[in-house]
Amino acid sequence: MTPLLKFKPVYQERVWGGRGLESFLGRKLPGSTPIGESWELVDRVEAQSLVEGGPWAGRSLRELMATHGAELMGPHWPKERPFPILVKWLDCRERLSLQVHPPASIAAKLGGEPKTENWYVARAEPGAAVLAGLKPGVDAAAFREALKDNSAESLVHRLPTQGGDSLLIHSGVMHAIDGGNMILEIQQNSDTTYRVYDWGRVGLDGKPRAMHVEQSMASLEANTAAAPSLVRNGEKTAVLAQCREFRITRHRLARGEGLTFNACEQARILSVVGGRLAAGETTLTLGDNALLPFGGKFGFIAVEDAQVLVTDGFSSLEKAKA
Repeated sequence: MTPLLKFKPVYQERVWGGRGLESFLGRKLPGSTPIGESWELVDRVEAQSLVEGGPWAGRSLRELMATHGAELMGPHWPKERPFPILVKWLDCRERLSLQVHPPASIAAKLGGEPKTENWYVARAEPGAAVLAGLKPGVDAAAFREALKDNSAESLVHRLPTQGGDSLLIHSGVMHAIDGGNMILEIQQNSDTTYRVYDWGRVGLDGKPRAMHVEQSMASLEANTAAAPSLVRNGEKTAVLAQCREFRITRHRLARGEGLTFNACEQARILSVVGGRLAAGETTLTLGDNALLPFGGKFGFIAVEDAQVLVTDGFSSLEKAKA
C-alpha cells in the first residue's frame, strides 16, 4: 500500500523573517536567527525533503521519484524529472523585496526558471498587505524611471490582507509581501527571484543584497499576465487558484466530516491551514503538508473543525511530457 508522505521541514534564514513559526505552528526552530521560510516539500539539488516516519522514513523525495515514480506521480512520469511543486511556509516579519520571477518565454535566456506561485494568507496582522501587479498604464520603462527616484512602490497595486485570503502570482508579475503576513506559498519548483528594490535594507551579512534590475525589466517586458486580485470566498469548498501549473481547492470541514481520495487518479498535496485531521493512525495538524501519491487511496476525518488546501493538477500526462 502506497503511504501518505510527510517530510521534515528545511528551514531557511531570511533577513525579513522572524521566529513566528514557533508560536504559530508550534515548532522548535533551529538557532536564534530570523527564519523566513520553511520548505515543506522540495525536490531540488540544493535542498531535499526527507520523509518523516513510515516505511520510507529518511529517504529523500528525489530518491523516491527515481525509484517509485510511478507510485508517486503515475505511470508516465519520467523518473529523472523533479517533483514539480515546492511548498513553503513564509514568516514575513518584515517586508520582502520588490521582485519578479521570469516568464517561461524568457526564463532560460536569463539563466533562471519560471515561478508561478500562490499565497494563502493564514494570518495577517492589522495593516498588513501585499503589493502585486503594476498599475494601469505603467510599463517597464516607466518603472525603471521610478526606481531612480525611489517611487517604484507607488506604481504597484497595494492589497490589504486578512486571514483566509489567497492570491495567485503568475511569472512576470511584480510583487512584494508586507510584514505581518504568515503565508503558505505553493509554487512551481523554482528558486529564481529577481530583486529590483529592497527598501534600503542590508542582508544578514550587513551588506546590501544583490539587485537584478536588467533581468527584472526583461521579465516585465515579457509579462502577459493581468494584475492579480485577492480571492475571498466563504464557501464550504472553493477553488482558490487554477493555472497551467496547478490547482488549489480549499475545503472547510466540520468536526466529523471527511475527505476521500481514490487511488490511481493523480498525485495531490494536502495542506492543513486550520484544525486537525486524522488518517488512520496519522494526525495532521495546522502547518502540516502531506504528499498523497498517485498509487494510494486516502481518507481523512476532521478531529475538530478544520480547513485544508488540496493542490492537484500538476501530474498529468501532458505535464509529464513537458
